[in-house]
Amino acid sequence: EMVYAEADNEAFELIKTSTQVLEEMQQQPDVEQMALVLERAKAIAIFPNMIKAGLGLGGQYGKGLLLRRDSEGQWYGPVFFEMKGLSYGWQIGFQSTSLVLVIANERGLDSFLEGNFKLGGDASLAIGPIGRRVELSTDLKLEASIYSYSLSKGAFAGLSLEGAQISPHAGLNTMYWQEDAKISVLIERSIEGEATKELVARLLNVQRKRGDDSR
Repeated sequence: EMVYAEADNEAFELIKTSTQVLEEMQQQPDVEQMALVLERAKAIAIFPNMIKAGLGLGGQYGKGLLLRRDSEGQWYGPVFFEMKGLSYGWQIGFQSTSLVLVIANERGLDSFLEGNFKLGGDASLAIGPIGRRVELSTDLKLEASIYSYSLSKGAFAGLSLEGAQISPHAGLNTMYWQEDAKISVLIERSIEGEATKELVARLLNVQRKRGDDSR
């Protein structure tokens, strides 16, 4: 386990756990569809630990980060967010779930950058396609703005996020960037630091899981 000089604060812990989440997702046999969606993404948001409160109808809370991608495939960021809200779709007994949101278009990205928004309200949200890639998925119609992938107890799980509220986490953004800047500014920053570079390397690795062996 590599120890980062910077790893003494919560922002860097989030980057490291986000990298672990991607690694875990990459090991799922049906990650290829996610890789396909990711290949066209404008951004990705990772919430490594969504904590569930109560049984059945309960609250949910998590902190996460977002990385933006330009048309050349370069990644920028991160910007930190928090998510909270009601959840109807959890199975009883899930204590903690890792969540990845693949942001498929500008509209989805704008929702994040505008500040406070509700998932499914301002940007259409769908549970991301999973399963082994078949020829039909090459022309996968990506019509939703945001696709969600969640991992509970080491398996992909559908997670209802309609109505969850996402807003920037000022404290974490300041902690990481050492300044108080708007998220629209931070999302233009190039990737700095070993931990974040490792996260991006893992991301590129997941993208490559798109069933090349089937060609």
